[in-house]
Amino acid sequence: MNKIIIAIDGHSSTGKSTTAKAVAKALGYVYIDTGAMYRAATLIAIRKGLIALAGVAQPDGSTETFTHIDADSLLAALKKSQLTFKYNPDLGYAELFLDGENIEKEIRSLEVANAVSEVAKLPAVRAFLVDLQREMGKAKGVVMDGRDIGTVVFPDAELKIFMTASEQIRAERRFKELQAKDPSVHFADVLANIQHRDHLDSTRIESPLRKAPDAVVIDNSNMTIDEQVQAILNKAQA
Repeated sequence: MNKIIIAIDGHSSTGKSTTAKAVAKALGYVYIDTGAMYRAATLIAIRKGLIALAGVAQPDGSTETFTHIDADSLLAALKKSQLTFKYNPDLGYAELFLDGENIEKEIRSLEVANAVSEVAKLPAVRAFLVDLQREMGKAKGVVMDGRDIGTVVFPDAELKIFMTASEQIRAERRFKELQAKDPSVHFADVLANIQHRDHLDSTRIESPLRKAPDAVVIDNSNMTIDEQVQAILNKAQA
């Protein structure tokens, strides 16, 4: 069977990565987590002090938080960094390394999650990472997930999936995942993060989150992981 590119897009915390990993494993394909690449860029920005949150008082007495990012310095830092995916046979999928350091745990923190959408909307950062993603997928036989894989990175992908679920269910899933690592995490903070990221992802000027016209929609609000994986495999093997 000829190898293809499977592009999986969708809202945050819909389980895209978990499903994509399982699909890739079942097909013997390479899995590439593009969201992790934007999280890595965000981690670089945080570590180098290139990102700052500033609270600005509004006329109604509320405070609105703005994120300032030194985009030029971040792009320069990215160009000097090495992002590589290394397959972990114990886990059955590839993990992301930054200059030889496994950063899988660090990029899943709420601190990174709260800033990643702001980093991801920077045109220069997106252009740099999209070039990397296209290079990784040139040989086909890949499952790639993110926000704009089927619309921007690989608009000619043979199979495009758009995953979604209710924001409440997505927040519950993410809350359980984070609380297992940090019991002090609050559900309200996780829900607010989901809502904020949805807004930023869908309204940004550069590569906004949207469904490709030819994408297959999978609402997994009431689906198991196995059901999602099988649905995609059925399409891939049709």
